[in-house]
Amino acid sequence: MTRDALAAAVRTALEQCCHGSSTHLLGSLAAGTADKFSDIDVRWVVPDAAFPSCLSSGAAALARVRPVEQVRSDPDFLHSDRRRLLFVRFSGVPLFWRLDLDVRAASVADDPDYDAENPSARANDTEWSRPASALANAVAAVKALARHRPATAHGLIARAFARLGLPHRTTGDPYLDLHRLTAAATRQDPTLAPLAARITALADHHR
Repeated sequence: MTRDALAAAVRTALEQCCHGSSTHLLGSLAAGTADKFSDIDVRWVVPDAAFPSCLSSGAAALARVRPVEQVRSDPDFLHSDRRRLLFVRFSGVPLFWRLDLDVRAASVADDPDYDAENPSARANDTEWSRPASALANAVAAVKALARHRPATAHGLIARAFARLGLPHRTTGDPYLDLHRLTAAATRQDPTLAPLAARITALADHHR
């Protein structure tokens, strides 16, 4: 399955699982500027009354497109009544093809600031995985290096170490730093070892 085919299948599945909903491509795929490292950005606008049920039915719909390896919620909107940002990683596709799914109730579909500064919408520290978030930064850092943006990669790696509560003592070799980062994340959450191994293999491939 190509990335475009995966994006189309995701949109169809989401729209079919919630009557009255609509999907919209965002980001580089929508703009026609995507490269081989681009991810999939989709906004899913659902009726307000259906927002809670669509979160569960949408997850099931995505699993019917392809097996889902991991779903993370942006901690800033975990408890929002009308907004979620979900990061979905499918099995058997490149790590770069993460689905960033912006789920909005129709009443706030055009409000980019809804709940952005609402403390009640945010997750507490026990409700999201810092190691998983750090590994997401690691994938983004590999992407930045593949695009010849070493400064961006350095910033992503540094923020990932900070997310783990660790200092970032750069070695001067970003690929070595990525190995250190994935090892540190795995020590904090051993269940992430398979994903960490895929990330280090991806980094070595693009070195």
